[in-house]
Amino acid sequence: MGIATDLILLVVTAFFSGVVMQKLGQPLVLGYILTGIAFSPYTGGFALTSVHEIELLAEIGVALLLFALGLEFSLKDLKPVKKIALIGTPIQIMLTIGMGYGIGQLMGWDDISSIWLGTLVSLSSTMVLLKTLMSQGWLGTLSSKVMVGMLIVQDLAVVPFMVLLPMLNDPSVGWLSLEIAILKAVLFLAGMIFFGTRLLPRIMQHIAHLGSRELFLLAITAIGLGVGYVTYLVGLSFAFGAFVAGMVLSESDYGHQALSDIIPVRDLFGLLFFASVGMLFNPAFVIDHWQEVLILVLIVSVGKGSIFALLAKIFKYRNVVPLALGLGLFQVGEFSFVLAQLGISTNSISHEVYSLVLTTAVITMFLTPIISRQTPRLYSLRKRWFSHESKDSINYPKSGKRNHVIIVGGGRVGFRIAQVLKRLSVSMMIIELDQLRVDRAKNSEISVIYGDSSHDVVLEAANTSAARLLIITTPEIVIAQAIVDKARNMNPSIQVLARAPGIEFLEEFKKLNISEVVIPEFEAGLEMARKALEHLYIPAAKIQHYTESLRQDLFASFYSENEEYKILEQLNLAEHQYDIQWVLIKAGSFLDGKLIRELKLNAEEDCSVAGVVRDEKLHPNPDQHFRFQADDRAAIIGTDSARENFFQLTVPESGIVKETLNQN
Repeated sequence: MGIATDLILLVVTAFFSGVVMQKLGQPLVLGYILTGIAFSPYTGGFALTSVHEIELLAEIGVALLLFALGLEFSLKDLKPVKKIALIGTPIQIMLTIGMGYGIGQLMGWDDISSIWLGTLVSLSSTMVLLKTLMSQGWLGTLSSKVMVGMLIVQDLAVVPFMVLLPMLNDPSVGWLSLEIAILKAVLFLAGMIFFGTRLLPRIMQHIAHLGSRELFLLAITAIGLGVGYVTYLVGLSFAFGAFVAGMVLSESDYGHQALSDIIPVRDLFGLLFFASVGMLFNPAFVIDHWQEVLILVLIVSVGKGSIFALLAKIFKYRNVVPLALGLGLFQVGEFSFVLAQLGISTNSISHEVYSLVLTTAVITMFLTPIISRQTPRLYSLRKRWFSHESKDSINYPKSGKRNHVIIVGGGRVGFRIAQVLKRLSVSMMIIELDQLRVDRAKNSEISVIYGDSSHDVVLEAANTSAARLLIITTPEIVIAQAIVDKARNMNPSIQVLARAPGIEFLEEFKKLNISEVVIPEFEAGLEMARKALEHLYIPAAKIQHYTESLRQDLFASFYSENEEYKILEQLNLAEHQYDIQWVLIKAGSFLDGKLIRELKLNAEEDCSVAGVVRDEKLHPNPDQHFRFQADDRAAIIGTDSARENFFQLTVPESGIVKETLNQN
């Protein structure tokens, strides 16, 4: 069966390897790479017969990954990191090239081979990093945005590299080739802007109207790969074209559905990519050149990681960001394979250099998930050793605060919380490390401390020992852990409210002994479900019951040992049993035109009318002679059952008779 047999063997073996990695708590990527090593022609085991064809399919995996990245790409999300991405990345590339050149010189290589080595190791792996971030739940964090932004610029740099590097071996090529390549890139981007704004929306609208999910999936796949192939034909990067196609499609109304449909296809072809990386691993070469391999892996990993961390510091990123960059971007990337093949085909580098770079790339890719997972531990150690951080108090009373609320993070979530607490005259303050956010809090006359909230000195400045509540708005569990540990040491009785990045991290937050956890995506889902049920005329009492049941089911294990939370939940449920509900009087309903006295409602019954809004005017405590009209909004006080019965009377042609309210 040829390639079909090879694919079956890869997928089946990758499945079992992935299960093992999952059990060991490691990313699935490692299992895929080990699968490739097992079937490598260099390992002496069962070798695949269609290695070249699988490598070609792996290129599709890279393209689909970047296509999906383009679908998730948002200029708004990338805006905060534009300086380090556009300025810092070229600096990183040049510094890494210089480091690689020095390594080549130490190994006795000529200048051209040394420059090639520096260029090849300067690129990091988008594929490996994204998979690692996904498994760690770091996607969407500031660290991930910085890394993705820098990786995008790295991928763009491949285009001029493919033109400039061969010129080192053959200067006769001249700068004309580079100018032509730049012109091609500009014309391609202009064409994609026209295609994305004028033609693509019409095409996708027509396909969506066909009502076939299969055709929709084929369409978006064709767009991603087709555009990528066009860029390949004009001499640009196949993967770069796919990324641009995804970015353009993300701006349409069909971007979210396209991303949802393409993810399974992306993951399947991504498996082939990582397996192909493992197939490049040659144990015999490692044994024969173990010293060179070891030196190169160590120097590249430490040196490149240090460069990324240093640049993060220079561009004023603090907290866990420098460490995350250093431990996440040290590897040699997949585009290095493309450049290395170009070097071989143009006789610019020897087979020894080629093999050494590929071996280093495979090893560093394999090590990336393992080393990146150590970020929380190393970050905690760093906090112990370097606990001092600059701080500055703004709008902070000289006498300090007591029995107050501390909000960690002054972003959109934290700042909104602070505004609510301020209106309610609740004593609170923000701890923030972003100067722009600090200035915003200052202008809003909100107490704020500039500093790292995971440092003792900053928490002491916030008088954490006397605080009543700590709200952590950052979704990064690494930071939350450091903050909670230090805050608990200062104030063991302080209550902690934290934000989790997803349901899958609930158990990790449980270990931190946090009072309560909020999962934004889960709460958004409940709110949308509640709104949907309202439009379906489901009584508010039932909606409340259903949503609270879902929330209790999710957090049952989290709060199973929290007695205080159990008491609060009971009080909350009791409150909802007798609460105010606003209902809209529909035209043609039983209540339309009825007097309150006709319904026999009074304070002694299970239900009463607390107020009615009509024509934007509130009528509080309407008497028995008040007559309901269509589009009135009535505030109803009563038990769940009474409010539900009243709600039924607001629905047109409900078929509910008035005696329903008075059934006892």
